[in-house]
Amino acid sequence: MSINIETQSLLIRQFEKDDWKHLHAYTSKESVMKFIPDGAYTREDAQKFIEENLGEEAEKFAVILKAENVLVGHMYFHKWFAPKTYEIGWVFNEAYQGKGYATQAAQALVDYGFDVLRLHRIIATCQPQNPPSWRVAQKIGMTKEGHFRKCILSGEDWWDEMFYAVLDEDRDDGET
Repeated sequence: MSINIETQSLLIRQFEKDDWKHLHAYTSKESVMKFIPDGAYTREDAQKFIEENLGEEAEKFAVILKAENVLVGHMYFHKWFAPKTYEIGWVFNEAYQGKGYATQAAQALVDYGFDVLRLHRIIATCQPQNPPSWRVAQKIGMTKEGHFRKCILSGEDWWDEMFYAVLDEDRDDGET
């Protein structure tokens, strides 16, 4: 899917080939990738990530801070196994965390999913040890639906995972 969404501060767009350098700058840090099962990216991992997410079939998107014209994070947004259902996720450069950008980008994609794609449901998953991530889910109107114990294998460790979701009908947009 082709995405080009602007918010007050951000542009969410397709990745471009040269974005790998900015992506690698934050995905190479263990502290940023702590809750991503693949872990920190090498230079080659970052280049491969970009190659796999170029064009119309992409499921991951660049988040650009318009004021600085810099890539500050990326969003996952892709079909899930159920009809009219997508999964959303986010990873942001530490220098831009805690400023509301993940929430702003996630809300823009949720709105796009419901208003443009006419989705029924959008889900997100995160680890209980990652409060900033589950707070974003809550801020965009998602409800915690489950806590799955030791269900994700990362290296040799099993992680718990929390499951959040929002339905189109949950949105308080004044429509009936």
